[in-house]
Order: sequence, then C-alpha cells, then structure tokens
Amino acid sequence: MNRENVTVLGLGQMGTALADAFLAAGHPTTVWNRTPAKADPLVARGAVRAATPGDAVTGAGVVVVCVLDYDAVRELLEPVAGSLAGRTVVNLTTGSPEQARRTASWAAGHGFGYLDGAIMSTPPGVGDRASMFLYSGSPAAFAAHRDTLAALGDPVDLGDDPGVASLYDLALLDLMWATLSGWLHATALAGADGVAATAFTPVAIRWLSAVTGFMGTYAGQVDAGHYPGDDATLDVQRVAIAHLVHAGRDRGVDGRLPELSQALIERAVEEGNGGDSYARLDELFRKG
Repeated sequence: MNRENVTVLGLGQMGTALADAFLAAGHPTTVWNRTPAKADPLVARGAVRAATPGDAVTGAGVVVVCVLDYDAVRELLEPVAGSLAGRTVVNLTTGSPEQARRTASWAAGHGFGYLDGAIMSTPPGVGDRASMFLYSGSPAAFAAHRDTLAALGDPVDLGDDPGVASLYDLALLDLMWATLSGWLHATALAGADGVAATAFTPVAIRWLSAVTGFMGTYAGQVDAGHYPGDDATLDVQRVAIAHLVHAGRDRGVDGRLPELSQALIERAVEEGNGGDSYARLDELFRKG
C-alpha cells in the first residue's frame, strides 16, 4: 500500500492521537509543536521532529493541523503558505462554518488544497474505524487522500462546501448535549425514588433505539414541511409532558429542560397544530 508522507502540526492530546494513528498505519510522519518536548514520545515511536512549521511541511503530501482555534491555524500557516502550494492542508481544528469557508478561500488563493474536518471522537477513539471523521471542501483533495485519512477513522465526505463539516460538528454536538442532558435529568428523576443510574440506563439505551426510529420518520416530515400525527399527536404529548413536569416538581428535580419542551408543545397547540407530530416543533426552532 502507498504510505503517504504526513505532517501533523499541533501536539495536544488530540494532535498526538492523530500522529500516533498515522504512525500505527505505517505513514512516515513529521510532527511539530511549539513546545518541542511534547514530540518526544512520538519521536520514540518513529516520528520525525521538525524544528519549525516550515521544516515540517517540506516533503509532506498532507499537512494536518489541530490547534486551539482558527487564529492559531492562520498564524502557523501564513509564514509557510508559499511552501504549501501543491499540497493539501487538512484542518481538524474546531471552529465555525464561516471560519472554515474563509480559510478555504485563503488556501485557494495560495494554490493549495484544503479540507476542513471535524473529529467525532475523543482522543482514545482516534484510529478506530468506528470513529467518524467528517470532511468537506475540495473533492479532488478528498479523493486523493482518502486512504491516508482512513488511518484516523471512517472518513465521511460531506461535499464541496468547506463549511459543512463544521456545521455538522456543531449540530451533532447539539444532539449529544441534548441527549446527555435528557438522560441526566431522567436519572435524577428516577434516582429521586431510589432507582440507581446503572439500573435505569440499560433500559434507557434500549429506548433510544426506538427514538432513532422516530428521527428517521420525522426527517422526511421536516423536509416536506408536512407533519402527520399518525404516531402520537402534540395534543397527546402535551398531556404526557405535563405529568413529567409535575413528577419532577414533586421530587425537587430541576425542571427547566422538560419545561422548555412543554412550552414549545403548548405554543404549537395554541397555534392550531395539536393534531401534528412532534416534528412540527422544527418550525418553532426555525422561527427563533
């Protein structure tokens, strides 16, 4: 197999995990960090330490950047932009879609390929094919380096708009936080009656498989703007969530999370949409 030369700029916990995964897959890997000593364990495992970012990018087909923010990305790459022509930069730094699009435009002006990416894993999951790595930007760059990027995890191509990977990243984190907050509220509610979180959680995980089924059904309704209440109407959910809010109050559990859902359901019903499915709430979120 072709083992492409890779450079990793930034050796925090995530950057170190990225470099480790490339080394494990047999890619010649050059690393650089502002604090040179952070590279010591990687050098011991076969990486080449570069003294400067300029030295680091020389000879690499792919330059992977994982630093604090996009300002740090530009600070690193501006002085070496001339050396990047003909190469591909894969930016795995967390940021906004707008920042990603501006950086892609800047990269195009300097003649190098650019992919913006999002790491849907913590450092221990890097290198696991089950971990998703989202990419958007140059289709040619993705096609050319897909096999190399597969060393990090499953490379998911989201198209040529460089801002989409960051957008998915934020949206998926939104889903994660909402799900974890809902689970923690549920464990607090059940725990108030003496139910251990470890006893409740296996049942909750099984229930989540049903919830993903609702999502699959509701996605089509959201895109069509049509919300048939043939599973459970908002009128029915309005009654059910009132019981949840009351149960939480009776147990002294903070009710702000279910009260938000309750308020949205009440608003939709008041607007005459009580016969619709829960997916109708999408329009309320869009209205702001």
